[in-house]
Amino acid sequence: MATCVDCPLSRDVPATIYDFAELSSAYHHSKNEEKDELWHRMREEARKDVEQEPVLGSYYVCAILAHGSLESALATHLGYRLATPNLPGPNLAEVFLAVLLDDRAIRTAIREDMKAIKERDPACVSYVQIMLNFKGFLAIQAHRVAHRLWLTGRVPLALVIQNRVSEVFAVDIHPGARIGKGVLLDHATGTVIGETAVIGDNVSILHNVTLGGTGKCSGDRHPKIGDGVLVGAGTHVLGNVRIGHGAKIGAGSVVLKEVPERTTAVGNPARLLGGMKNPIKLTKIPSLTMDHTYEWCDYFSAQAPRLGSGTEDGWMRKEWRTRALDVDRQGRKPWAERGKPWAQLKIRGCNGACANASGSFPPSST
Repeated sequence: MATCVDCPLSRDVPATIYDFAELSSAYHHSKNEEKDELWHRMREEARKDVEQEPVLGSYYVCAILAHGSLESALATHLGYRLATPNLPGPNLAEVFLAVLLDDRAIRTAIREDMKAIKERDPACVSYVQIMLNFKGFLAIQAHRVAHRLWLTGRVPLALVIQNRVSEVFAVDIHPGARIGKGVLLDHATGTVIGETAVIGDNVSILHNVTLGGTGKCSGDRHPKIGDGVLVGAGTHVLGNVRIGHGAKIGAGSVVLKEVPERTTAVGNPARLLGGMKNPIKLTKIPSLTMDHTYEWCDYFSAQAPRLGSGTEDGWMRKEWRTRALDVDRQGRKPWAERGKPWAQLKIRGCNGACANASGSFPPSST
């Protein structure tokens, strides 16, 4: 077995670390690729962490400092995290490494995913932490390998990897699903992605998200997520529906229909802010800004035609009057001062009488 010859800490580590140094070294010499800046930065971060916390020395050497490449370290880490008594870590790690070294697209996607997490997640302090502790990242990389195995006909092994990822990381991604690069699975717990789902590039997905089907029909039955989409926590997108490039799905939404590009869908069932005919268009890429907020006035405008009458009127008058006087965090003017009288909302049951000519609600005893 290989020893940790490239790290001064190796003298304190057992000789039976990970048997991939020779293959990793051969890969680097044969490919003649540019210097891997991200990998070298990760190693520097690891050394600093060990200086700060010596108790982590053996762990960091085995996981990072003993390896000659990011691929070797990742394959080994995944292999041992997903191992079982009857499926040894070294065997799994060899499978992972062979796929990683053979597929340049996966190697590129790994680095793009790490950069995406570092840029978008304020809780991320280093690339080392992504590598060792971010289970969303690890789940996606394991899926990339499983997907490659699935495409090459190694279905049983791909399904075993899917199952182990689900058990260890609480992330269930079918090996048939296609995932782009620069993807962030933030927290990731409870994420479920179906067999025919497609996720584009630079997508951000929060925890407890389902990209699933609507029944037991076979064939192409899962969502298609465009580039730059932000999917909020607890969202469920069901069926073979398309979420357009640059769209945003609010937390807790249930999406059953197509969401156009650069629009925001919220609610259960989800509806577009601004309505179907004239939805409000986003000016920035939501997956990069990670902005999960939206204006209450826009939401109530979209929901107004659905609100009932009778006993609900009192609540609506009081609640909407409060919203009309609010100024949002960005300092924009209240709704009534933006030239959109509340009478235009055509609240069912109010017949336009709920708002006066100035756009504000008349006094109410409710």
